[in-house]
Amino acid sequence: MPRTHSLEKTRNIGIMAHIDAGKTTTSERILYYSGKVHKIGETHDGGAVTDWMDQEKERGITITSACITTEWREHKINVIDTPGHVDFTVEVERSLKVLDGAITVLCARGGVQPQSETVWRQADKYKVPRLVYVNKMDTNDANFYRAIESLRTNLGANPVAVQIPVGDAETFKGIIDLVEMKYYFYNDEKGKDIHVLDIPADMKDKAAEYRTKLLDVVVDYDDALFEKVLGGEEPTIEEIRKAIRTGTLAMKMQPAFCGSSYKNKGVQKLLDGVVDFLPSPLDIPAVKGTNPETEKEEERKADDKEPFSGLAFKVMADRYGELVFFRVYSGIVTKGSYVYNATKDKKERVSRIVVMYANSREEVESAHAGDIVSFIGLSNTTTADTLCDEKKPIVLESMSFAEPVIKLAVEPKTKGDQEKMTMALIKLASEDPTFKVQTDKETGQTIIAGMGELHLEIMIDRMKREFNVEVTPGTPQVSYRETFKKTVESEGKHVKQSGGKGQYGHCWLRLEPLPAGEGFKFVDKTVGGSIPKEYIPAVEKGLIETKASGVLAGYEVVDFQVTVYDGSYHDVDSSEMAFKIAASMAFKDGMRAATPILLEPITRVQVTVPAEYMGDIMGNLTTRRGSIQGTEQSGTTAVVNAEVPLSEMFGYVTDLRSRTKGKGSFTMEVVKYEEVPSYVATKIIEGRAK
Repeated sequence: MPRTHSLEKTRNIGIMAHIDAGKTTTSERILYYSGKVHKIGETHDGGAVTDWMDQEKERGITITSACITTEWREHKINVIDTPGHVDFTVEVERSLKVLDGAITVLCARGGVQPQSETVWRQADKYKVPRLVYVNKMDTNDANFYRAIESLRTNLGANPVAVQIPVGDAETFKGIIDLVEMKYYFYNDEKGKDIHVLDIPADMKDKAAEYRTKLLDVVVDYDDALFEKVLGGEEPTIEEIRKAIRTGTLAMKMQPAFCGSSYKNKGVQKLLDGVVDFLPSPLDIPAVKGTNPETEKEEERKADDKEPFSGLAFKVMADRYGELVFFRVYSGIVTKGSYVYNATKDKKERVSRIVVMYANSREEVESAHAGDIVSFIGLSNTTTADTLCDEKKPIVLESMSFAEPVIKLAVEPKTKGDQEKMTMALIKLASEDPTFKVQTDKETGQTIIAGMGELHLEIMIDRMKREFNVEVTPGTPQVSYRETFKKTVESEGKHVKQSGGKGQYGHCWLRLEPLPAGEGFKFVDKTVGGSIPKEYIPAVEKGLIETKASGVLAGYEVVDFQVTVYDGSYHDVDSSEMAFKIAASMAFKDGMRAATPILLEPITRVQVTVPAEYMGDIMGNLTTRRGSIQGTEQSGTTAVVNAEVPLSEMFGYVTDLRSRTKGKGSFTMEVVKYEEVPSYVATKIIEGRAK
């Protein structure tokens, strides 16, 4: 099937923001104004196209990324609407990995909020150019200028207004385009009757001020424009747009737009910004990977003539089988063809190719470089796998995902549902890399782990609705970690003689603590063959297996380095198993002597309440071992920022509602691990011992 749009006229974008900033509402308006739907869907009444899951409709939040393909100004735009709740941040992470550009939606009242900071950092990580859209200009206390300034002060960003609002809150009427120097006045409720007028007299000075600020920034990205402006000449609209695009693609600036998606103002101009300023697949660097046969780095350009390659970024269970969401980076793939999973060294057959439209789809014959599609019929492909041409294999850079921070035991309500529950959990875990399932070796219980209470609540609800399995959950448990404070040296010696061939493994280890977040590092400094090189991997493997269960309470040990520097072996009795056991013995003995400590996850909490409740909320957070980081007050609304141990936040939503008569809200995300106070650690260790 021939390509429908050139690569130059293709945009792959994501919409990302803090919860309740209006991402999904903005996505719905994009669908409406681009002609994809003829009726506007709303999140609050469960009618949003992109929030298609039952749980999303009931809660009015986005849980899973929804992929939509639409058109604007003869450009094909693949849009991924991502969740704003921190429990589902994996959806943002894997979407940004395969996107070329993004729209960051800010609330005109709240500006940068905790999750907007998280998604901004994720976009930085994957080098994704972005636009800023200040939404909700119709709400009380809306302030476009304060919102974009919060990006500058909180994130070190460089937002540059390409529009300014005319009015705010109830008086928000329209937008002044600083490139065209025209006033876009919205004359109807649907936002389709737009009058392009001269700038109102009372706004001319402000428009001139912000036009000058815009030019002062963009002339740095175009020498010809710089010379023209310096000489006092008036630049053309196209010259300014070209310079804005250059600065945006270089990630030196972020064009800032404004509007009210709910009131149908500003979205068409935002779509113009997507076409004018965000990259096509031709504007991003060629994707790089490793040839699994030669282990040399190779690259694939965005070109249909290049060998086929791409990345699976999401797997979703479907009534027709598993859907694998896929970004094609190079080449062409046709339905019914065989492809090579270079990550798993397996051949796969692509039975069908579909273009997604939230939870509905359109079947196509082929997919081309730059496309985002879904494959049906793959049996071995999971998130972050590379599919490619078998004759030109490549493994693209994978993705890393956060480890779960909360877990609980589940059991089926009826014994006959045990197998159904197991199959459901396997399916759900294959979809979501941050959802883990394991069996407790001591109790035999099934343990599920995830990113928060809501994450696990949704998974349990999905088991009931999608797999017809009801389960009884236990009490949520925090995923603590262990580490140690001192550097020590420790000997491990495993000698066993039982008639026939014996076992002999002997090593000396140096255990050293590392800064938070450094993980585990292994160093070999043996000399003179004290331990033969073929046994060194066994020492490392023994450490990796042993660190999964620390000496205090059996939690994973993190942030340390182990150096093996000496040992001995026996010509006949030494084996890999013997050295694994010796390393395990040395590590456990060494850790006991190295002042072991427990670590707990600390959350960043932002609570928004009527100002009259601020004192009570601060006091309550303090009793939860929280540390108040700051407060803000705007009108009758107060915001309290704090850092609180995750273990103290269970059930907080109910407590907050009762204290504020249902008027309070909060957001929470895990930001770091810190040492547990000794009196708390003692209780945790005693509880684990029981």
